[in-house]
Amino acid sequence: MTLGLINANPVVHAKKERIARADDLPHADDAVDPLEIYDFVRDIRDPEHPYSLEQLSVLSEESITVDEKLGRILITFTPTIQHCTMATVIGLCLREKLKNCFPLHFKVDIKVSPGSHADEESVNKQLNDKERVAAAMENPNLRQLVDECLYSSEL
Repeated sequence: MTLGLINANPVVHAKKERIARADDLPHADDAVDPLEIYDFVRDIRDPEHPYSLEQLSVLSEESITVDEKLGRILITFTPTIQHCTMATVIGLCLREKLKNCFPLHFKVDIKVSPGSHADEESVNKQLNDKERVAAAMENPNLRQLVDECLYSSEL
């Protein structure tokens, strides 16, 4: 976790019950289900706090949409504060968690919810640029932070 929290007292919500299903990964050969995607990513830990993205209401079931015809998945997330410095890290965590989970013809877009971040356009551009994402994930410190958020057993 970082020192000097930007949002020292976030609102924490209760976790919802899990969706009953046979396994934990979205299937490459089945239809893509927004609720299944949500269930797969909701436990990612926030980079600043020992809570999940679900608990902080950064993600919700409604924040994931799938367009089977166009082959697009859109995930929008809402940072806890408008000037959240960890918004790009949250987006990188989502992208890394979902990497290689869907059929190749699907494009995954990750964006901050409209009006939820002071630098919305820049954050969205960074999160959906393959070269910028690849460069960010080559940074060992950033990679470690993303891995801590994805694989934390504190939740």
